[in-house]
Amino acid sequence: MNDPVVESMAEVRSHLADVIDRARRAETPTIITRRGKQEAVVIDIQEYQRLRRIAEDAEEAWLNRLADEAESEGMEGSVSLEEMAALLRADQD
Repeated sequence: MNDPVVESMAEVRSHLADVIDRARRAETPTIITRRGKQEAVVIDIQEYQRLRRIAEDAEEAWLNRLADEAESEGMEGSVSLEEMAALLRADQD
C-alpha cells in the first residue's frame, strides 16, 4: 500500500471516480479532510475486507483469552463466550 494522498472534501467531490480508481488500481488511500480535519479514508474494498478480518480475528483471540482466564478462575458467575461478545458489542453501540 502506498502512502495516502490527503485531499479536501471539495477536491474529492470534483473527481471521486479518480479517487476510487487510485485506491483500487494504485493501492493508494485518500484521506478526506473537511475544514482541515481528517474525516474519512477511501481505500480499496479488498483492503477494507482484509482489515475487517484482522480486527475480527484480534477480537476473537481477545475474547478467547478472556474466556480462558475466566475458566481458569472458576465457573461461578461466568458467562459464555457468546454472551460476553454480545455484551461487548452492546457497549460499543
